[in-house]
Amino acid sequence: MQLFSITLIIIIINCVISYIAINNPTVMNKLILTPYWVERKNEYYRFLTSGFIHADYKHLIFNMISLYFFGYIVEAWLGTSLYIIMYLAAIVISDIPTYLKYKNNSNYASLGASGAVSAVIFASILLHPINLIFIYFIPMPAFVFGILYLAYSYYMDKQNRDHINHSAHFYGAVVGIAFIGILYPSTIPAMFETILGGIQRLLG
Repeated sequence: MQLFSITLIIIIINCVISYIAINNPTVMNKLILTPYWVERKNEYYRFLTSGFIHADYKHLIFNMISLYFFGYIVEAWLGTSLYIIMYLAAIVISDIPTYLKYKNNSNYASLGASGAVSAVIFASILLHPINLIFIYFIPMPAFVFGILYLAYSYYMDKQNRDHINHSAHFYGAVVGIAFIGILYPSTIPAMFETILGGIQRLLG
């Protein structure tokens, strides 16, 4: 694990900008994704800046811990340049459905690195599908977590019962899978072979 990897740099940038925004409402309002104002003022920069601010420290810490554990895996595979491209692309692309859905709602706003972090997590799952992931101390293969997470995000987005942007989680995951799959097509069949091999070993 590199001491000064791009993953660590991204985490530091997130922490610094989030700290400033949490303690300065003016900065927060300037950087947050507000589809209504993006549509009317062409403030497209918000697609990117909203991915580096968080609602509170709990939100920030959860995302950064997730990025820390999965980011190094994907960074080592992709290299610095492609990793940065995937991360930034995921921030923007994961929020496009949100923008289209809420561009006429002046009360809606979204923020956080969750779309990019989801992309990193699911890129890692594609590369190492049977690695164990612990969810509330319950171990499960990464691909099982991935299936459950996608289903949960899709369901919660349709229910629209809370203030979490589940759509960004879902589409961020899709970006991570697509990015790796398109650049390295062999990873797709390799993933299924790994999963089948793991199931066979478990049953045998």
